[in-house]
Amino acid sequence: MNKLYLEDLRPGQRFRAGPFMVDAEEIKSFARTYDPQFFHVDEEEARRSIFGGLVASGWQTAAMSMRFAFDGGAAFPDGVIGAGAEIQWLLPVRPGDRLTVESEVLEVTPSRSRPDRGVVKMRTTTANQKGETVQIIVSTAIVFARRGEN
Repeated sequence: MNKLYLEDLRPGQRFRAGPFMVDAEEIKSFARTYDPQFFHVDEEEARRSIFGGLVASGWQTAAMSMRFAFDGGAAFPDGVIGAGAEIQWLLPVRPGDRLTVESEVLEVTPSRSRPDRGVVKMRTTTANQKGETVQIIVSTAIVFARRGEN
């Protein structure tokens, strides 16, 4: 996996990962712990919901997207510190969906007061096997520069 530092990033740069399969047991397991609404944990009750079947929690979709983005090459050796995000959940994620994640660097702003870091704004789009966008996250994060090279 390619290790990326602040200096390696530029607007328009993209990272892709996937597809990754989502299964019913994974949906239920996550939901039982973090979002135990009936349409995430009970297949029979979920059929009677607005979704018409079992769906993943949006928070699970966000967590999976973070992991997939990391697996797809957006790996930062000194970590990334989240500084905020806006999330749009556009379509539910269902068992059997195959998700693909694409992250695009929107802005890179080196810090004027701390040369060892900067702020990066990214848009991460998660799509299903039909090419439908299920989630968009626009996030701002602190990313570190290479040590001793500033």
